[in-house]
Amino acid sequence: MLEKHLNINPEVKKALKEGHAVVALESTIISHGMPYPKNVETALAVEQIVRDNGAIPATIAILKGKLKVGLTPEEIEYLGKSHGVVKASRRDIPFILAKGLDGATTVAATMIIANLADIKVFATGGIGGVHRGARETFDISADLQELAQTNVAVVCAGAKSILDIGLTLEYLETHGVPVVGFGTDEMPAFYTSKSGFGVDYRVDTAEEMAEALKIKWDLGMQGGVVIANPIPAEYEMDPAAINRVIDSAIMEAEEKGIKGKKITPFLLDKVKELTAGASLDSNIQLVYNNAKLGAQIAVELSRKG
Repeated sequence: MLEKHLNINPEVKKALKEGHAVVALESTIISHGMPYPKNVETALAVEQIVRDNGAIPATIAILKGKLKVGLTPEEIEYLGKSHGVVKASRRDIPFILAKGLDGATTVAATMIIANLADIKVFATGGIGGVHRGARETFDISADLQELAQTNVAVVCAGAKSILDIGLTLEYLETHGVPVVGFGTDEMPAFYTSKSGFGVDYRVDTAEEMAEALKIKWDLGMQGGVVIANPIPAEYEMDPAAINRVIDSAIMEAEEKGIKGKKITPFLLDKVKELTAGASLDSNIQLVYNNAKLGAQIAVELSRKG
């Protein structure tokens, strides 16, 4: 039944069958995260970084009502140029498939589809989380619930700094999701390596990280792991400056009544505008850095069988 909806690229299928390392990549960054052609260039560069580090990339999306695991360059180009692509989270998947639409997968949706294909490592920019002001709005990303129940490790540069990082960490703790700092004791905040909040555990090698993942899932402990990998120091932004920009963007979003799935693209776009494009450059570099680490962890995990 699953084959009717799930289309796995032959290269990815072969790698999975032979036990080789595969890294899942999301597609929201292509359709909602960057302008064309930068989005396509970045997606192809990320795939190459995964390859350079010994793994096979599997960019995930929904095209014409089919779950796609591993896109061709032509499909990435199509997504990058298309308008009206649905930003797809868990709730959207059945309807996008039923209506034969195109969907760009968020962290939650990418985790679901990666898990269906038996891919255990996923590299992205930043995870969603508890939005600032959530005490009134209850705006909490579906990414967090997915991390609590789906067996995929997510390599990210922490939670997006437009969020309430403290509450995001509290939510993950409540749901038993380990938050691991790769080479750091502090939760990174996307554009910066410092948030003022600690992580649950620090890990310094891909091998140690893979060992912990294998033990977790061998014990039948459901759910993912957040592997927080700080943005490289040379690309990080000044924390005070970026927080001022984010506060301004949030205020504008409130004034305009922007909510729900539209809030994150609006805020990221506004931050890019207010930083004269510097935030986009940082975003690209942190994604590259996460793709590299994701591949290294996937390689170590594949060696453990």
